[in-house]
Amino acid sequence: MTTDIDTHRNTPVTPMGRDAVEAAVSRLTRAAATRTPCAPVRDLLGDTGIDNAYEVQSRLASARLAAGARRVGAKIGLTAPAVQEQFGVFEPDFGMLFDDMVLAHGEPVALDRFIQPRAEGEIAFVLDRDLDRPGATVADVLRASAFVLPAVEIVDSRIAGWDLTITDTVADNASSGAVVLGTVPYTLTGLDLARVGMILYRDDEPVSFGAGHAYLGSPVVAVTWPARRFQTKNNGKQLI
Repeated sequence: MTTDIDTHRNTPVTPMGRDAVEAAVSRLTRAAATRTPCAPVRDLLGDTGIDNAYEVQSRLASARLAAGARRVGAKIGLTAPAVQEQFGVFEPDFGMLFDDMVLAHGEPVALDRFIQPRAEGEIAFVLDRDLDRPGATVADVLRASAFVLPAVEIVDSRIAGWDLTITDTVADNASSGAVVLGTVPYTLTGLDLARVGMILYRDDEPVSFGAGHAYLGSPVVAVTWPARRFQTKNNGKQLI
């Protein structure tokens, strides 16, 4: 799910945690550069070290920005209760989307850019104004949304065998790979996204079905979550 939410975790990293963060950054950087999956990073950060995991994500994103990438949005994950139970968490997570991760419907996708890709049906929100308050409401999201697009998220993991805990996926940019955007926009006026469904086909065979109500009851609620959860900075330097 792509947005232009500008959010930031503002939790300090302890000296002991700093060493673990640097080791995790190095491990994930090497995996991405060589396209060779690595061991999970939970041995460094702990099974539930979410704050340090977000610090790893932030440092990896800083390196991408320094190399010339442009942040274009956010991916919101772990919105389904069944998936949260699988990871032993009770809130979603988020990752960052960059310009080189966004593809258009019909655009060829080079599979060799990924390590172990999978596809998920999504709804992408395109905003025409910032969600610039931590206490943003559903009404704020609706007002800020120019339109939504059907999308397919290509999730990918630098962690071998998708052997993940919440710490691993957060550190690894919420297992982000790319997003393919549809080209037909839909305004939200009178559109009940909780009742919108999507079927994914492979070689004309349906392989997956999803519905909007699985996203915390509605995709609109899912977009509201990070704006409520994290402090917003408007200095133009924040990564998410």
